[in-house]
Amino acid sequence: MRFRRFFGLGLGLAIILAISQVVAPGMKHGNAQEQKVKAAPKLGEGKRAQDFIAAFNKGDAKATAAFWAPEATYVDQSGHETKGRAAIEKLYEKVFAGKKGAKLNIHVISARLLSPDVGLEEGITEVTPADGNPSTVARFSAILVKKDGEWYFESVRDSVARPPTNVAHFEDIEWLIGDWVGESEKGESGRASYAWAENQNFIVSSFATTHNGIPVFGGTQWIGWDAVDKQIKSWSFYSGGGHGQAGWKKNGDKWLLTTTARTVDGRTVTGVNVLTKVDADHTIWQLTKLTVDGEAKPDPQPLKLKRVKPAQ
Repeated sequence: MRFRRFFGLGLGLAIILAISQVVAPGMKHGNAQEQKVKAAPKLGEGKRAQDFIAAFNKGDAKATAAFWAPEATYVDQSGHETKGRAAIEKLYEKVFAGKKGAKLNIHVISARLLSPDVGLEEGITEVTPADGNPSTVARFSAILVKKDGEWYFESVRDSVARPPTNVAHFEDIEWLIGDWVGESEKGESGRASYAWAENQNFIVSSFATTHNGIPVFGGTQWIGWDAVDKQIKSWSFYSGGGHGQAGWKKNGDKWLLTTTARTVDGRTVTGVNVLTKVDADHTIWQLTKLTVDGEAKPDPQPLKLKRVKPAQ
Protein backbone atom coordinates (compact mmCIF):
# COMPACT_ATOMS: atom_id res chain seq x y z
CA MET A 1 0.00 0.00 0.00
CA ARG A 2 2.83 2.39 0.86
CA PHE A 3 4.40 1.96 -2.55
CA ARG A 4 1.10 2.70 -4.26
CA ARG A 5 1.07 6.10 -2.58
CA PHE A 6 4.39 6.75 -4.24
CA PHE A 7 2.64 7.32 -7.57
CA GLY A 8 0.63 10.41 -6.78
CA LEU A 9 3.39 11.94 -4.74
CA GLY A 10 5.54 12.02 -7.83
CA LEU A 11 3.00 13.89 -9.88
CA GLY A 12 4.51 17.32 -9.38
CA LEU A 13 6.84 16.72 -12.30
CA ALA A 14 4.06 16.05 -14.77
CA ILE A 15 1.84 18.76 -13.43
CA ILE A 16 4.42 21.51 -13.47
CA LEU A 17 5.74 20.52 -16.87
CA ALA A 18 2.29 20.36 -18.39
CA ILE A 19 1.07 23.67 -17.03
CA SER A 20 4.29 25.38 -18.08
CA GLN A 21 3.24 24.51 -21.64
CA VAL A 22 -0.41 25.52 -21.26
CA VAL A 23 0.11 29.27 -21.44
CA ALA A 24 2.56 30.35 -24.11
CA PRO A 25 5.26 32.85 -23.05
CA GLY A 26 3.92 36.39 -23.19
CA MET A 27 0.25 35.33 -23.40
CA LYS A 28 -1.97 37.50 -21.24
CA HIS A 29 -4.68 35.99 -19.08
CA GLY A 30 -7.90 35.93 -21.01
CA ASN A 31 -10.74 33.61 -21.89
CA ALA A 32 -9.97 30.12 -20.50
CA GLN A 33 -11.28 28.48 -23.65
CA GLU A 34 -8.65 30.32 -25.68
CA GLN A 35 -5.88 29.02 -23.41
CA LYS A 36 -6.66 25.29 -23.58
CA VAL A 37 -3.81 23.04 -24.59
CA LYS A 38 -3.81 22.28 -28.31
CA ALA A 39 -0.76 20.01 -28.31
CA ALA A 40 0.57 17.37 -25.95
CA PRO A 41 2.79 18.82 -23.21
CA LYS A 42 6.53 18.31 -23.62
CA LEU A 43 8.19 16.60 -20.71
CA GLY A 44 11.67 17.49 -19.48
CA GLU A 45 11.55 21.25 -20.03
CA GLY A 46 11.55 24.11 -17.54
CA LYS A 47 13.62 24.90 -14.46
CA ARG A 48 10.75 24.24 -12.03
CA ALA A 49 10.23 20.81 -13.53
CA GLN A 50 13.91 20.02 -13.22
CA ASP A 51 13.95 21.25 -9.62
CA PHE A 52 11.07 18.94 -8.77
CA ILE A 53 12.57 15.84 -10.36
CA ALA A 54 15.91 16.57 -8.69
CA ALA A 55 14.21 16.78 -5.28
CA PHE A 56 12.23 13.60 -5.92
CA ASN A 57 15.18 11.56 -7.14
CA LYS A 58 17.29 12.71 -4.17
CA GLY A 59 14.56 11.56 -1.82
CA ASP A 60 14.21 15.06 -0.35
CA ALA A 61 10.75 14.95 1.26
CA LYS A 62 10.61 18.61 2.30
CA ALA A 63 11.69 19.95 -1.09
CA THR A 64 9.33 17.63 -2.95
CA ALA A 65 6.36 18.47 -0.74
CA ALA A 66 6.98 22.17 -1.41
CA PHE A 67 5.43 21.70 -4.86
CA TRP A 68 2.05 21.02 -3.21
CA ALA A 69 -0.34 23.76 -2.06
CA PRO A 70 -0.53 24.18 1.75
CA GLU A 71 -4.01 22.60 1.94
CA ALA A 72 -3.51 20.07 -0.87
CA THR A 73 -5.21 16.67 -0.83
CA TYR A 74 -3.84 13.37 -2.08
CA VAL A 75 -6.06 10.25 -2.47
CA ASP A 76 -4.35 6.93 -3.18
CA GLN A 77 -5.75 3.92 -5.09
CA SER A 78 -7.38 2.49 -1.97
CA GLY A 79 -9.24 5.74 -1.27
CA HIS A 80 -7.03 6.79 1.67
CA GLU A 81 -6.82 10.60 1.91
CA THR A 82 -3.77 12.60 2.99
CA LYS A 83 -4.59 16.24 3.72
CA GLY A 84 -2.18 19.17 3.84
CA ARG A 85 1.42 19.78 2.79
CA ALA A 86 2.80 18.80 6.21
CA ALA A 87 1.08 15.40 6.11
CA ILE A 88 2.18 14.87 2.51
CA GLU A 89 5.78 15.62 3.52
CA LYS A 90 5.59 12.92 6.21
CA LEU A 91 4.22 10.51 3.64
CA TYR A 92 7.13 11.33 1.35
CA GLU A 93 9.53 10.59 4.21
CA LYS A 94 8.03 7.12 4.68
CA VAL A 95 8.03 6.40 0.95
CA PHE A 96 11.60 7.57 0.36
CA ALA A 97 12.83 5.60 3.39
CA GLY A 98 11.34 2.40 1.99
CA LYS A 99 12.26 2.94 -1.66
CA LYS A 100 15.61 4.70 -1.78
CA GLY A 101 16.89 5.55 -5.23
CA ALA A 102 13.59 4.99 -7.05
CA LYS A 103 13.10 7.00 -10.25
CA LEU A 104 9.94 8.59 -11.59
CA ASN A 105 8.60 8.74 -15.13
CA ILE A 106 5.40 10.56 -16.17
CA HIS A 107 3.29 10.17 -19.30
CA VAL A 108 0.85 13.09 -19.60
CA ILE A 109 -2.35 12.15 -21.42
CA SER A 110 -4.11 15.53 -21.23
CA ALA A 111 -3.62 18.97 -19.67
CA ARG A 112 -5.86 22.01 -19.93
CA LEU A 113 -6.78 25.23 -18.17
CA LEU A 114 -10.14 25.50 -16.43
CA SER A 115 -9.42 29.17 -15.67
CA PRO A 116 -6.28 31.32 -15.82
CA ASP A 117 -5.23 30.04 -12.37
CA VAL A 118 -6.67 26.49 -12.32
CA GLY A 119 -5.54 23.56 -14.42
CA LEU A 120 -6.57 19.92 -14.88
CA GLU A 121 -4.16 17.16 -15.83
CA GLU A 122 -4.45 13.40 -16.36
CA GLY A 123 -1.78 10.85 -17.07
CA ILE A 124 0.20 7.77 -16.07
CA THR A 125 2.97 7.54 -13.48
CA GLU A 126 5.71 4.90 -13.52
CA VAL A 127 8.06 4.36 -10.61
CA THR A 128 11.19 2.27 -11.17
CA PRO A 129 12.84 0.86 -8.00
CA ALA A 130 16.61 1.03 -7.63
CA ASP A 131 16.78 -2.69 -6.76
CA GLY A 132 15.89 -3.76 -10.30
CA ASN A 133 12.38 -4.97 -9.48
CA PRO A 134 9.62 -4.27 -12.04
CA SER A 135 8.24 -0.75 -12.33
CA THR A 136 4.81 0.00 -10.88
CA VAL A 137 2.24 1.98 -12.81
CA ALA A 138 -0.81 4.06 -11.82
CA ARG A 139 -3.20 6.50 -13.44
CA PHE A 140 -3.70 9.96 -11.94
CA SER A 141 -5.99 12.96 -12.15
CA ALA A 142 -4.78 16.27 -10.72
CA ILE A 143 -6.08 19.79 -10.16
CA LEU A 144 -3.47 22.58 -10.08
CA VAL A 145 -3.61 26.13 -8.81
CA LYS A 146 -1.38 29.08 -9.60
CA LYS A 147 -0.19 31.15 -6.63
CA ASP A 148 2.32 34.00 -6.67
CA GLY A 149 3.28 33.13 -10.23
CA GLU A 150 4.00 29.43 -9.55
CA TRP A 151 1.92 26.30 -10.12
CA TYR A 152 1.14 23.89 -7.27
CA PHE A 153 -1.06 20.86 -7.19
CA GLU A 154 -4.13 21.22 -5.05
CA SER A 155 -5.78 17.82 -5.44
CA VAL A 156 -4.40 14.54 -6.78
CA ARG A 157 -6.23 11.22 -7.06
CA ASP A 158 -4.69 7.90 -8.08
CA SER A 159 -6.49 4.97 -9.73
CA VAL A 160 -5.55 1.65 -11.27
CA ALA A 161 -3.85 2.05 -14.64
CA ARG A 162 -5.71 0.11 -17.29
CA PRO A 163 -3.63 -1.15 -20.22
CA PRO A 164 -4.58 0.47 -23.54
CA THR A 165 -6.81 -1.59 -25.81
CA ASN A 166 -7.88 -1.45 -29.46
CA VAL A 167 -11.12 -3.33 -28.85
CA ALA A 168 -13.25 -0.44 -30.14
CA HIS A 169 -11.73 -0.84 -33.62
CA PHE A 170 -12.84 -4.48 -33.81
CA GLU A 171 -16.56 -3.95 -33.20
CA ASP A 172 -17.46 -4.96 -36.77
CA ILE A 173 -15.42 -8.18 -36.77
CA GLU A 174 -15.68 -9.44 -33.19
CA TRP A 175 -18.50 -11.74 -34.37
CA LEU A 176 -15.67 -13.90 -35.73
CA ILE A 177 -14.61 -14.85 -32.19
CA GLY A 178 -15.14 -18.59 -31.80
CA ASP A 179 -14.57 -21.80 -33.78
CA TRP A 180 -15.64 -22.38 -37.38
CA VAL A 181 -15.75 -25.45 -39.64
CA GLY A 182 -16.71 -26.05 -43.25
CA GLU A 183 -20.40 -26.58 -43.89
CA SER A 184 -19.36 -29.87 -45.45
CA GLU A 185 -16.48 -31.98 -44.13
CA LYS A 186 -16.33 -33.95 -47.38
CA GLY A 187 -13.80 -33.04 -50.05
CA GLU A 188 -11.89 -29.78 -49.79
CA SER A 189 -12.98 -27.55 -46.94
CA GLY A 190 -11.51 -25.66 -44.00
CA ARG A 191 -11.65 -24.72 -40.37
CA ALA A 192 -10.66 -21.66 -38.32
CA SER A 193 -10.71 -20.33 -34.77
CA TYR A 194 -10.56 -16.74 -33.53
CA ALA A 195 -9.75 -15.59 -29.98
CA TRP A 196 -8.81 -12.37 -28.20
CA ALA A 197 -5.18 -11.81 -27.32
CA GLU A 198 -4.25 -10.15 -24.04
CA ASN A 199 -5.89 -6.73 -23.45
CA GLN A 200 -7.95 -7.25 -26.63
CA ASN A 201 -5.35 -5.48 -28.73
CA PHE A 202 -5.27 -8.35 -31.25
CA ILE A 203 -7.45 -11.18 -32.48
CA VAL A 204 -5.44 -14.37 -32.99
CA SER A 205 -6.60 -16.96 -35.53
CA SER A 206 -5.49 -20.45 -36.38
CA PHE A 207 -6.71 -21.84 -39.69
CA ALA A 208 -6.34 -24.86 -41.94
CA THR A 209 -7.54 -26.22 -45.24
CA THR A 210 -8.87 -29.76 -44.92
CA HIS A 211 -9.54 -32.76 -47.14
CA ASN A 212 -12.30 -35.04 -45.89
CA GLY A 213 -11.93 -33.39 -42.48
CA ILE A 214 -8.15 -33.87 -42.24
CA PRO A 215 -5.97 -30.71 -42.05
CA VAL A 216 -3.49 -30.51 -44.94
CA PHE A 217 -2.20 -26.90 -44.77
CA GLY A 218 -2.68 -24.11 -42.27
CA GLY A 219 -1.18 -21.31 -40.28
CA THR A 220 -1.62 -18.59 -37.67
CA GLN A 221 -2.90 -15.06 -38.16
CA TRP A 222 -2.70 -11.97 -35.95
CA ILE A 223 -5.32 -9.28 -36.61
CA GLY A 224 -4.63 -5.80 -35.24
CA TRP A 225 -5.24 -2.07 -35.62
CA ASP A 226 -2.73 0.06 -37.53
CA ALA A 227 -2.86 3.49 -35.90
CA VAL A 228 -0.84 5.08 -38.71
CA ASP A 229 -2.87 3.83 -41.67
CA LYS A 230 -6.10 3.92 -39.60
CA GLN A 231 -7.24 0.45 -40.62
CA ILE A 232 -7.36 -3.15 -39.49
CA LYS A 233 -4.45 -5.24 -40.71
CA SER A 234 -3.50 -8.89 -40.41
CA TRP A 235 -0.22 -10.77 -40.46
CA SER A 236 -0.27 -14.46 -41.43
CA PHE A 237 2.34 -17.17 -40.97
CA TYR A 238 1.79 -20.33 -42.99
CA SER A 239 2.72 -23.88 -42.01
CA GLY A 240 4.60 -24.23 -45.31
CA GLY A 241 7.07 -21.51 -44.29
CA GLY A 242 5.59 -18.49 -46.06
CA HIS A 243 4.08 -15.33 -44.61
CA GLY A 244 1.65 -12.62 -45.68
CA GLN A 245 0.04 -9.32 -44.78
CA ALA A 246 -3.38 -7.85 -45.55
CA GLY A 247 -5.17 -4.54 -45.17
CA TRP A 248 -8.86 -4.82 -44.23
CA LYS A 249 -11.51 -2.52 -45.69
CA LYS A 250 -15.25 -2.75 -45.06
CA ASN A 251 -17.58 -2.69 -48.07
CA GLY A 252 -21.23 -3.03 -47.07
CA ASP A 253 -21.70 -6.43 -45.42
CA LYS A 254 -18.33 -7.62 -46.68
CA TRP A 255 -14.70 -7.14 -45.73
CA LEU A 256 -12.09 -6.88 -48.48
CA LEU A 257 -8.65 -8.11 -47.43
CA THR A 258 -6.03 -6.92 -49.92
CA THR A 259 -3.31 -9.51 -49.40
CA THR A 260 0.35 -9.89 -50.35
CA ALA A 261 2.22 -13.06 -49.39
CA ARG A 262 5.64 -14.63 -49.89
CA THR A 263 6.07 -18.36 -50.32
CA VAL A 264 8.95 -20.29 -48.79
CA ASP A 265 10.62 -20.53 -52.22
CA GLY A 266 10.39 -16.77 -52.84
CA ARG A 267 7.30 -16.40 -55.02
CA THR A 268 4.95 -13.43 -54.55
CA VAL A 269 1.25 -14.17 -54.20
CA THR A 270 -1.41 -11.46 -54.24
CA GLY A 271 -5.17 -11.46 -54.05
CA VAL A 272 -8.25 -10.00 -52.45
CA ASN A 273 -9.95 -12.16 -49.83
CA VAL A 274 -13.64 -11.35 -49.55
CA LEU A 275 -15.15 -12.09 -46.14
CA THR A 276 -18.96 -12.12 -46.12
CA LYS A 277 -21.04 -12.38 -42.95
CA VAL A 278 -24.13 -14.33 -43.96
CA ASP A 279 -25.50 -14.28 -40.42
CA ALA A 280 -24.15 -14.69 -36.88
CA ASP A 281 -23.32 -18.35 -37.49
CA HIS A 282 -22.40 -18.52 -41.19
CA THR A 283 -19.69 -16.85 -43.22
CA ILE A 284 -18.09 -17.15 -46.66
CA TRP A 285 -14.44 -16.66 -47.62
CA GLN A 286 -13.71 -16.05 -51.29
CA LEU A 287 -10.22 -15.47 -52.69
CA THR A 288 -10.38 -13.25 -55.79
CA LYS A 289 -7.88 -11.59 -58.15
CA LEU A 290 -5.29 -14.27 -57.40
CA THR A 291 -1.81 -13.82 -58.94
CA VAL A 292 1.48 -15.68 -58.52
CA ASP A 293 4.56 -13.64 -59.50
CA GLY A 294 2.25 -11.33 -61.44
CA GLU A 295 0.56 -14.11 -63.41
CA ALA A 296 -3.23 -14.34 -63.00
CA LYS A 297 -4.57 -17.62 -61.66
CA PRO A 298 -8.12 -19.02 -61.47
CA ASP A 299 -9.92 -18.05 -58.29
CA PRO A 300 -10.55 -20.95 -55.88
CA GLN A 301 -14.09 -21.98 -54.96
CA PRO A 302 -15.62 -20.01 -52.07
CA LEU A 303 -15.26 -21.56 -48.65
CA LYS A 304 -18.46 -21.69 -46.60
CA LEU A 305 -18.01 -21.95 -42.84
CA LYS A 306 -20.43 -22.41 -39.96
CA ARG A 307 -19.93 -21.66 -36.29
CA VAL A 308 -19.22 -24.56 -33.96
CA LYS A 309 -21.90 -24.52 -31.29
CA PRO A 310 -21.12 -25.70 -27.74
CA ALA A 311 -22.50 -29.12 -26.92
CA GLN A 312 -25.82 -28.90 -25.09
